[in-house]
Amino acid sequence: MSHRTAAWLAWSLCALSLALTALSLFLLALNLSHPNTHIFGSWLDSTLSALSYAPVGALIASRHPENPVGWLLCLYGFVISASHFEAQYATYTLLAQPDSLPAGEAMVWMVSWVLPIINGLTVFYILLFPTGRLPSRRWRWLGWLTAAFVVVGVIVAAFTSGALLGILGPIQNPLGIEGFSNAYYKAILFIMAPLLTAAAALAVFIRWRRAIGVERQQIKWFAYAAVATVSATILAYIIPGVMDTPLWFERAGFALNIATIPAVPISIGIAILRYRLYDIDLLINRTLVYGSLTAVLALLYFGGVTATQVLFQTLTGQQKLPQLAIVVSTLVIAALFEPLRRRIHDLVDRRFYRRKYDAARTLEAFSARLRDETDLANLSDELVGVVRETMQPARVSLWLRPGSSSKGTRAG
Repeated sequence: MSHRTAAWLAWSLCALSLALTALSLFLLALNLSHPNTHIFGSWLDSTLSALSYAPVGALIASRHPENPVGWLLCLYGFVISASHFEAQYATYTLLAQPDSLPAGEAMVWMVSWVLPIINGLTVFYILLFPTGRLPSRRWRWLGWLTAAFVVVGVIVAAFTSGALLGILGPIQNPLGIEGFSNAYYKAILFIMAPLLTAAAALAVFIRWRRAIGVERQQIKWFAYAAVATVSATILAYIIPGVMDTPLWFERAGFALNIATIPAVPISIGIAILRYRLYDIDLLINRTLVYGSLTAVLALLYFGGVTATQVLFQTLTGQQKLPQLAIVVSTLVIAALFEPLRRRIHDLVDRRFYRRKYDAARTLEAFSARLRDETDLANLSDELVGVVRETMQPARVSLWLRPGSSSKGTRAG
């Protein structure tokens, strides 16, 4: 396929995905005008996924048509937008305005078997990232197993009885057969899909262990986005599901989960297109520093306020903490911000960026010696040694201006 044909096909698929998303939002507005109608709960997730996966996939596929990762992202965005449209269409024609549009039950049936396809596409683009090839021939089994999972999942899901995971509320699969429900929910989605995704993630980890140079940086981008997405999902759904959390925590987790939806496709686009590829090290460093700093300051603040409140209740018997105590706690946290930031930054550099930390210490020691040393010959030898130790080049040469006390060139 020529680049021109690939670009036309990729951007056409992207345009179709965006058009379906626009129609979905229009139908959503119509459904919202009927207050007693069940609303498709994942409309925001689906919209953001379509708006991020489809354009990024089209951009990659148009520039690197030989890499299947771009096409997989395009298909992922299209499937998400199509399922969103089908759900909104079925809701409108079966609940909001019954029998107002044709083929409502057909749309319900199509929505019923879309989840295995989404899971299969996820496994495939993780497994093939970033080169578009398997890590090795040994991973062919995962590709074949994923393809079998998609085929079997679609067949079983197409005839699953009952409500569709809450997607369409009371609407049930019109072609559902009693007995398929448990097999679809448990075996297909809740067991096989996570196992296949975990196996694909293991393949990425093994690829990272063997990678060098550009490919290693590419995998870092993807890993950073994946960790952020998984962390947001845990904060938004897992922790509130097993613990009694305050309302603000649930809202913050939900907002963070929504914000990280475009993270994976954007990181894949940056990695494959190699746009500012080496900025990932700085991004990871800042995330570790300021994430740890935020956690420590929050722990100190809430721990200090709680301890002060307990002490105040014990001494005075009053339940409400004075406003002055909260102000003092805030001022203490503000005063600790910069010292803690420097200490955590130093700790992160020592633990995760040891080579950078050692290079900085070596340069500091050389700078101190430079102020006291007067022998140019000794300084030349030390400068060559410092450059070799900190930058590790293949060859180091020091050129001195003619007329200096050391003639010619020193090389190391």
